[in-house]
Amino acid sequence: MMMMDLINIMIGILILIIGVMIGVAFLILLERKVLGYIQIRKGPNKVGFMGLLQPFSDAIKLFSKEQTYLIYSNYLSYYFSPIIGFILSLIIWVLIPYYFNMISFNLGILFFLCCTSLGVYIIMVAGWSSNSNYSLLGGLRAVAQTISYEVSLSLILMSSIIMIMDFNLMKFNIYQSLVWFIFLMFPLGLCWVSSSLAETNRTPFDFAEGESELVSGFNIEYSSGGFALIFLAEYSSILFMSLLFTLLYLGGYSLSLIFYLKMSLISFLFIWVRGTLPRYRYDKLMYLCWKIYLPISLNFLLLIIGLKVFLF
Repeated sequence: MMMMDLINIMIGILILIIGVMIGVAFLILLERKVLGYIQIRKGPNKVGFMGLLQPFSDAIKLFSKEQTYLIYSNYLSYYFSPIIGFILSLIIWVLIPYYFNMISFNLGILFFLCCTSLGVYIIMVAGWSSNSNYSLLGGLRAVAQTISYEVSLSLILMSSIIMIMDFNLMKFNIYQSLVWFIFLMFPLGLCWVSSSLAETNRTPFDFAEGESELVSGFNIEYSSGGFALIFLAEYSSILFMSLLFTLLYLGGYSLSLIFYLKMSLISFLFIWVRGTLPRYRYDKLMYLCWKIYLPISLNFLLLIIGLKVFLF
């Protein structure tokens, strides 16, 4: 019986990974389409019906291209950092609180914070091991940004955790059955969206990829498969951040179409922001984190602790 359970879990994880990969492929297609229409042009519309097969043809092209080997790079760390980054971005998806056949554990939020903080090392090693000044600068910027916004993400999460007094993501569904947390913690919800944009290196906080001054950031020396893996990891984390926002603030997890629509809407918001807003200034990004989000999240935390103490 135990062996069958393990086999079921492995099959479930495999199906999950395939589902995430297909979701990432169509998220990339959605982004290219939406950006196209925002810029008054067509997106990809030739490969397959309405361009639906475009992401798959791009993936085949990228993975079949020849891998470039840099003479002066630290080869092992250069080669393996995109692979480990990609694996990390998939491991976090185990956290989805399934009702059946999967791993569901009580310390889900702590696991999420551990995995995201490990992602910092991947960016740092990828930028450093390429042995290029541009990629090193991009990597340093990305690391400073990601570490800063992890602090704000953790403090924003603390308010929700103290509200339900549990680390299990399944519990958020129960506690939001009457009212969504977005109505109770609206400023924190906005801070979370903005912090997750910075955490995933997205516009308007994409300083790691500031094309005007850094060419392409920490991934400049990567081509073909390595670049594709970095790209997939980024979009997988965008999808996961959308999922987490839906879990924390928009009613929790439910096996329904509305849950996936909410998640798609938040993913669309990421793309919409990219098509609309210009890039922020780097010092303002740091001020935003340490002088605005930190006080807001700490004050909310004190408010919620006070409410818990006096009301319950």
